[in-house]
Amino acid sequence: MTPTLELRDVRKTYGDFVAVDGVSLAVPPGSIFGLLGPNGAGKTSTIRMIMDITAPDAGQVFLFGRERRSEDLRRIGYLPEERGLYRKMTVTDQLVFLGEIRGLKRRELLPKIERWLDRVDLGEWSKKKVEELSKGMQQKVQLIGTVLHEPELLILDEPFSGLDPLNQELFKDLLVEYRQQGKSVVLSTHGMQLAERMCDHICLISGGRAVLAGELRQIKRRLGGNSFRLVAEGDLDRIQSLPGVETALHQDGVVKLLLGPDAEGAEVLRQLVDFLRVHEFRSEEPELEQIFLKAVRDAA
Repeated sequence: MTPTLELRDVRKTYGDFVAVDGVSLAVPPGSIFGLLGPNGAGKTSTIRMIMDITAPDAGQVFLFGRERRSEDLRRIGYLPEERGLYRKMTVTDQLVFLGEIRGLKRRELLPKIERWLDRVDLGEWSKKKVEELSKGMQQKVQLIGTVLHEPELLILDEPFSGLDPLNQELFKDLLVEYRQQGKSVVLSTHGMQLAERMCDHICLISGGRAVLAGELRQIKRRLGGNSFRLVAEGDLDRIQSLPGVETALHQDGVVKLLLGPDAEGAEVLRQLVDFLRVHEFRSEEPELEQIFLKAVRDAA
């Protein structure tokens, strides 16, 4: 199956600083692909090269089965991290403007805009100026402007930043529907919990390098034998220092453990009972945050 988007050994430097260091990835059609990592990892620099805002120093960018051409960018909907709306425009006029940039006509845009505004509960705000909207409302307007031309690929840079939980769910549902249409979404975020709920495939970036990439389900299956749930009382901070423990994330007495490839669960449990009152210890699927922390540590 030909990837919707593919990067091959893409690299970008700014002076002596290496922002992106040989990143390769492939986004399958009909998927939500998580471009994940902490702030400053190189995610936005990677996206800027995909969108031809900056040129890579090395490597290749492929879109829709061929090396990228300028006309291919018209088939993409791009929502940058730096939002940009004209504050004095009304919501409808702003969206008409964004649609016309993409070559659409006002007469075909107005019915689309009306449907979208109703869909995201902004119908009553269509004649309001952008500056009268809350930040969350403005982000909804931005998203509508990104999809008006019905792109085949969406690239969203931190789209959930600043959204309340209700609007996060709305955005999530819209992106899932987009995937169900056979289209692809690249979701750049540092929010692991949200990405885990949405993404089929991921690429974890740290320090400009891709430290882990692939189908999320397969990655979890590969690491599943070394992931454990522990419920215990005592000095939980001490767990991280035990031999064989890669990560130990704990909250309210529940600890998510990810062990090294050669560690034995029974041996770790034997050490745990020496200083903890253990109520539960069982194998379970690892969480994405655990996977990321381990991948970053292994790559360091």
